[in-house]
Amino acid sequence: MATVKSESMDHPEDLSDDDTCVLPADTMLILQQFLQEKAAQQRCEEANVEPVGCFEENWQLSQFWYNEQTKQKLALVVRNLQHSDASDKFNVALLSAPSAYKHVARENNHAILFEFDERFTAYGENFQQYDYNKACDPEYLDKFANHFDLVIADPPFLSEECIEKMGVIIKKIVKQSGKIVLCSGAVVEDWAKQHLGVSLCQFRPEHERNLGNEFRSYANFDLDSILNKES
Repeated sequence: MATVKSESMDHPEDLSDDDTCVLPADTMLILQQFLQEKAAQQRCEEANVEPVGCFEENWQLSQFWYNEQTKQKLALVVRNLQHSDASDKFNVALLSAPSAYKHVARENNHAILFEFDERFTAYGENFQQYDYNKACDPEYLDKFANHFDLVIADPPFLSEECIEKMGVIIKKIVKQSGKIVLCSGAVVEDWAKQHLGVSLCQFRPEHERNLGNEFRSYANFDLDSILNKES
């Protein structure tokens, strides 16, 4: 809550430049994020760039954008897998990985982004708002049951609870023969294997900002050999 010198409260017309108004840290963070978002959108408008490509990370939602190389690598996974797939339509889901969406969508234009952050409703039919905390609701996301050939997921938190609930959702929406790529911290290896049946890979996702946690990738197939194929 903002604080103002008590003697100024009785006579607000007497407020001077020396009187201070201090915002709490959480309020200041929200204000800064709002201003950053507004500035980013303005830059996009001036550069005639699609606004959804200018979203800033929301750290309160544990959002950390991938660097360019990582986004290209994930898009390459999609390209190589769908080229080797014999079905008429290769369905791709991205869970909590919005920064990779545009690169993946260039390879698969009906890919769907599952994201808690409703800013991404700008993607229209390619966006599905979701909350991993609802994973155990009996009919949650039933319309996507057994639908996706590939799921790429980046759980927002490095906790067993998060990995377990994300695992429930992923196992519901992926086809029985579908492939799973999990990008998360090195600390989740045992949980990822237990709740998703994925194993550690050599590919290391990287971010635009240096994070304190070591990041790794996990998959239920030979991800590294797919990445090493010619594009």
